[in-house]
Amino acid sequence: MIDLRLGSWTEALSDVDSFDTLISDPPFSERTHSGHDAGPGGRGRYDKAESRSIGYAFWSALDVCAFVDAFEPRCRGWFCALTDHSLAPVFEQCLRDAGRYVFTPIPCVSPGSRVRLQGDGPSCWTTQLVVSRPKRKPWSAWGTLPGAYVVKPERKMLVAGAKQLELMRAIVRDYSRPGELIVDPCAGGATTLI
Repeated sequence: MIDLRLGSWTEALSDVDSFDTLISDPPFSERTHSGHDAGPGGRGRYDKAESRSIGYAFWSALDVCAFVDAFEPRCRGWFCALTDHSLAPVFEQCLRDAGRYVFTPIPCVSPGSRVRLQGDGPSCWTTQLVVSRPKRKPWSAWGTLPGAYVVKPERKMLVAGAKQLELMRAIVRDYSRPGELIVDPCAGGATTLI
């Protein structure tokens, strides 16, 4: 069953008391948003594509903590959030403070992606997947999971900032089991849903 709800993450899932897995791609930091929205400026071979404005607000450390506070108590299993290098340590600390086991962020690499490609410095094709789990079985016996995800960028993204279907399929496959309830409070272009 699929249930897509429109609205703010703070309200759209208020009636969901518990779920098995959270897999989400929330907004990135101010640094990443401002770097993306700065407009074309580089001369590299990847600066040729048109850049669309992200169109939604960046997140601060306070937003990350509010997000974790809202959803961690209801999450029975894996808590997976895609983020940038600026907010990854904040997610890690907030999840540790909530009593979860937190892994080193997992790189999700998309060669040629448009994240942070504007400007005059090196581009970064990597987002971070912050993964945490409860400190009890069965999650402590889940098994070895990938230490990185490498995917090709899609030719045309429907929503600025969206993640590749291949990446989201792999994350859903690796961190959930058939029949489980997965939530994505920041659905954006609904890539996790698809």
